[in-house]
Amino acid sequence: MKVPFSPPDVGEDEINEVAAALKSGWITTGPRTKNFEKRIADFCATDKAACFDSCTAALEVTLRMLGVGEGDEVIVPAYTYTASASVICHVGAKPVMIDCAENSLQMDYSRLIDLINEKTKVIIPVDIAGVPCDYDEIYDAVYAKKFLFKPNSPLQEVFGRIIVLADGAHSFGARRQQLNTGALADFTAFSFHAVKNLTTAEGGAVTWKRLPGLDPEELYSNYMLYSLHGQSKDALAKTKIGAWEYDIIEPYYKCNMTDLAAALGLAQIKRYPAILKRRRKLIEFYDRELRGLDVAILQHYSDKFTSSGHLYIVKLTGRDEDFRNRVIERMAGMGVAANVHYKPLPMMTAYKKRGFSIQDFPNAFNMYKNEITLPLYSKMTDEEAGYVVDCFKKAIR
Repeated sequence: MKVPFSPPDVGEDEINEVAAALKSGWITTGPRTKNFEKRIADFCATDKAACFDSCTAALEVTLRMLGVGEGDEVIVPAYTYTASASVICHVGAKPVMIDCAENSLQMDYSRLIDLINEKTKVIIPVDIAGVPCDYDEIYDAVYAKKFLFKPNSPLQEVFGRIIVLADGAHSFGARRQQLNTGALADFTAFSFHAVKNLTTAEGGAVTWKRLPGLDPEELYSNYMLYSLHGQSKDALAKTKIGAWEYDIIEPYYKCNMTDLAAALGLAQIKRYPAILKRRRKLIEFYDRELRGLDVAILQHYSDKFTSSGHLYIVKLTGRDEDFRNRVIERMAGMGVAANVHYKPLPMMTAYKKRGFSIQDFPNAFNMYKNEITLPLYSKMTDEEAGYVVDCFKKAIR
């Protein structure tokens, strides 16, 4: 049997929706993208959502709209994918990395307050594997150091404090204390990449919370400007009779979502509750079957939070990198694709060049060194899940 790591859950509904978009004659940003944005906002219980061609673009554009740049600092976990930190570098700010808490994939909230200074403008928490961060802890630190905040843009003045921009690439559909991701942080960026729970092949979106003095329509308009060269009208608006003329407000960027991608997303979001339900059933199966083994398993569900169930993360207790890598190779030999999430950023060349060392992030290294991610996808059959468990048990002997 062959079990892939995370193939997309695409069926006839998606094919029909994309075909309808193709037949409509409108394939770039248009009515389907606008509809998809509305469905995302409704799902997250937010006023608005703005779509992009990636989660990375959503993160970077938000930083740029906030006026974050040279001389500013942005706090980001050391244990994440590069996109969480690379966007900070793109805008010219300095990434300030925070270690994991001991035996946790999430940042050490107790250390957060000590990293905040007058240069700190944004914190980027990461909802790894679909488990939402403890935003209460994050905001406690933000408000404790509010007196240090020095706004340097109109939008920063509206907040009057450090802004929390969540990297929710994994967590669309998760909840914490009765709030959906998308409504937990000031801004939340989601990914709809091919391996994500909900896919548009490539794509992303950003949502934001209500705040006095923050006009959601104006914010949305600015997101559209930033995603389409600073052009005052998109292609759809220009199709109205006599409406060809437009202005370029600023020389911005090109990262809009197409209607073809949105068509795929519209079909996916209709099925998404069932997708989340299936992922939870598979996670609960894995949890039962791995109970009693010498492993530590990431908790996805509790009375405080509900995960989106994006990744099934296991730690091989007391083992090292070499053993973990051999387990992955053994499973591959049996036809099962496993993975690692993540190699901490201070271990990567790009961040070593910027002065980061993994020795300064011992908890992140300890989480990484024996972590293995098992296959998990909504089209996985019970038989395939059982085979993964059997192969895993053989591989760790």
